[in-house]
Amino acid sequence: MLPSNLRYTLPSGEELIGSDDFPVDNEDQNFIPNVLLFLLEHIWKHRDDWFFAVDMGVYHTAAPHPKVPVVPDGFLSLGVARRKYTDQGRKSYVTWEENDVFPILTLEVVSQTPGGEYDEKLNLYTHMGVLYYVIYNPLFWRRDGHLPFEVYKLVEGSYRLQLGEPFWMPEIGLGIGRCLLPDDPLNREVLTWYTEQGDRHPFEAEAERQRADAERQRADAEYQRAEAERQRAERLAERLRQLGEEV
Repeated sequence: MLPSNLRYTLPSGEELIGSDDFPVDNEDQNFIPNVLLFLLEHIWKHRDDWFFAVDMGVYHTAAPHPKVPVVPDGFLSLGVARRKYTDQGRKSYVTWEENDVFPILTLEVVSQTPGGEYDEKLNLYTHMGVLYYVIYNPLFWRRDGHLPFEVYKLVEGSYRLQLGEPFWMPEIGLGIGRCLLPDDPLNREVLTWYTEQGDRHPFEAEAERQRADAERQRADAEYQRAEAERQRAERLAERLRQLGEEV
């Protein structure tokens, strides 16, 4: 970290670029983290204390050159404003403007061109103190000698590969793992969020269908109850007529 007496020389977020301007070499580098982002917008829609970004520069003081960002494919920070500068939002994530809150989770999607996910970035995120580092490598994991999906947790200053999928992260209150994207004609695999019990959080369209199905089932049950009551009343009336009682 930089000494506090040097922080007055640090640039503001308005002066810093938002990403590294290097093009991705496969669409999943944008698609996968955006799936997580839009699902999180649904799960935490009533919370304002989190920020998830895709391909955004993170400027930090955990390295000698605070004007050089690291640009994860996706990252999550907790305890910060969900939206800052309400007209345009953040251009970049500048830790010294976020009360020194570093991301709690970073995500890298491995591409055809190796990007140092298993060494340089792992060391950098260790130095930054990122608690969880997720590497998604569905295409090139054999080439790299790793698993297609790996979660590393920072334990006593070093990353340790975690076991289990989906993997529950109590400090975040979410699990993460793979699934097939629901209702997707391309049958694509994505990363998604899970509950502590290992249940996948439904996407917004799925949740709407589930609510509609539940309402339809409730209405059907009410109709069946009313129909049963009507038939019971008719049987009782017929029985009274048979006994010569006037109904």
